[in-house]
Amino acid sequence: MARNVVISGGGTGIGLAAARVFAAGGDRVLLLGRRAEVLEKAEVPGALTYAADLADPEDVRGVAAFVERELGAVDVLVHSAGGSGLLEPEAPEGDALAAVAHTWNVNFRLNTLTAVLLTEALKPRLAEPGGRVLFLSSIAAYRGSGSGAYAASKAGLHPYAHDLARELGPRGITVNVVAPGYIEDTEFFGDAMAEDRRDRLIGETSNGRAGTPGDVAETLHWLASPGAGHITSQIIQVNGGAERGR
Repeated sequence: MARNVVISGGGTGIGLAAARVFAAGGDRVLLLGRRAEVLEKAEVPGALTYAADLADPEDVRGVAAFVERELGAVDVLVHSAGGSGLLEPEAPEGDALAAVAHTWNVNFRLNTLTAVLLTEALKPRLAEPGGRVLFLSSIAAYRGSGSGAYAASKAGLHPYAHDLARELGPRGITVNVVAPGYIEDTEFFGDAMAEDRRDRLIGETSNGRAGTPGDVAETLHWLASPGAGHITSQIIQVNGGAERGR
């Protein structure tokens, strides 16, 4: 039976790969993102699209109304929207403390607030039993990210997911987190990565290769399957062994 799958950040990278995997399995997919032109170019058979800033409560209310109108229930909710702020205005110059505040606010807005607002707005529409909520974290949540802001914003999803799993468990809904390592072919890393950094990241893996959006998409698809119905409140790392399980 076809399921209704909502994917934020569904126009590129991991979100797009996940959309294609779910669609290939016969599910109906709704792609969310800020850039309508990117969503419209996504090649996902039969997908619906809705452009919204998921850090804006009014935009998220619009998403919820669209979902109620077009889908009714949500069987699978995948949070792939996020980033380190490459599409955001640059931090103010000449004021180091203001620059720090800007960086941390941007990262928490993009990676934490977007996921929380969308989840809370769609919580009443999650299918029960059998609903699935899936968050995208990062290996940075375990290791740090340089400035700390991106890593902290991703790590912030972990306790939220644990609380949500306890809240939604009685309704037969599971909540899990997938934490990828280095994934090629995404906007996050882009085309400008230095070759020595790429070699270092691949060298940290046990299997000697970079991850792909498809690796993460297949993990999300499995966690959304009936076979994963007793898995909840877990953080699944997809990093080729670059960071050991914990």
